[in-house]
Amino acid sequence: MWRFGLRGRMAASYVLVTATAVLLVEAVIVAVYVVPQANVSDLASVLRDLAGREAKALSQEAAKLPPPLPGASGHELLQKAMALGKPRTLMADARPPDQGFTTLEVLVDTECSIVASSAPKLYELDTVLGVRLPGREGGGGNTKTVVGPAVWHFSPVTVKTPVGLQIIGYVYVQAPAEAVPAAPSVDSLTPLLAPGLLALVLVVPVGLLFGLLSTRRLTSRVRRLAGLTTAVASGDFRPRVAVSGSDEVSTLEHSFNIMTDRLGASVEAARLTARAEARQAERGRIARELHDSISQDLFSLSLLAGGMRRAAPDALREQAEAMERTAARAMREMQALLLELRPVALEDAGLVPALEELCHAYETRLGVRVEAHLAEVALSPPAEHAVLRLVQEALGNAIKHADPTKITVRLSGDDGPVTVEVSDDGQGFDPSSVATKHGMGLALMRERVEELGGSWKIHSDGSGTTVRASLP
Repeated sequence: MWRFGLRGRMAASYVLVTATAVLLVEAVIVAVYVVPQANVSDLASVLRDLAGREAKALSQEAAKLPPPLPGASGHELLQKAMALGKPRTLMADARPPDQGFTTLEVLVDTECSIVASSAPKLYELDTVLGVRLPGREGGGGNTKTVVGPAVWHFSPVTVKTPVGLQIIGYVYVQAPAEAVPAAPSVDSLTPLLAPGLLALVLVVPVGLLFGLLSTRRLTSRVRRLAGLTTAVASGDFRPRVAVSGSDEVSTLEHSFNIMTDRLGASVEAARLTARAEARQAERGRIARELHDSISQDLFSLSLLAGGMRRAAPDALREQAEAMERTAARAMREMQALLLELRPVALEDAGLVPALEELCHAYETRLGVRVEAHLAEVALSPPAEHAVLRLVQEALGNAIKHADPTKITVRLSGDDGPVTVEVSDDGQGFDPSSVATKHGMGLALMRERVEELGGSWKIHSDGSGTTVRASLP
């Protein structure tokens, strides 16, 4: 069914792409927020991070103060910044042990005098911190403090002045030397990953619905095209598909219609060719049978009639002569019929050579003078075939019915319609009186010409018969 076909696969691809995007966002979150914390495996790095965050927060609060007056001390500025940033851990109890151990935080001015402390009983205000500043940019180390061996770090607090950034104090953070940082827990990851997991759960039905709706029209067009392709494959070239849009599928639809048109024309041409070849084969078979049977019998009858004429008494000689003439006339008509049935290689030789061969055959085999005045003309293959059959039919009729001594065949086409004319000097006939007779082939000649949009006429009197046809 369709859910396992193109539409289902395209909908699944929508879901897969969307889910992949969500997973990539989750991976970025883990890389940005979790991996750096997981890589902080030493105590000094943890303290540097804590001190840096506190110093940055105090620097932002100090930036909100009015420009310091000349002679204002860093001690005063730090107190004002602390007042703006209440409540802060430096003014409360010890920081909660979210990193796995307890830290002590102290705010000192540039003279290392304590401005604020998270443990005022250990580090009293306005006293000097017992740890020397490592330098203006801060730094860390480890030494013995009032609480024992500890690891510590200084981060500077700065304020912007007309001459640039000025250091007004330092944030000091210390932790027991034996403390070990805790690795990120699952609980700490949940707030970061939960929205992405929820989006991943919601995106599956939404992506599936969107994929089905957005691909519905496309898959229906492809399905319709596939159905028509099956019909064409079974031999029906009539169906056509409606071309809609200007995308790749519409190009395929347009190409499909062109293909079926050409296939239909090719099949029809092959059918007509096969039919013509079948007719030619049948004409050849009939000609062979007539030549092998009736022609031989007529020749034997002619010999017998001649012998009877010579041996018959005077009273029967006239009847024997009539029999001999009848046999000779029948043989002549049979030869004309065989020539009419004889296939001519029009496709290989061309129209003019084929007509010349036809005229030469009638002249040599029947002893009738045939003059051919043929000009090269431009005709379509069906028109050339019609001209050849018209000349063949007219020559056969003249031989069989007119008893001519001369036949003239003309083909011309100078700057106008192509004209073909066959005339003889035999005995004429009344065309209207032979409309119902068989063997003249007048109706067949007229049909061939009129099917091609041409004109046809025949004239016959006591001086002969002329058949003329014009083709566009």
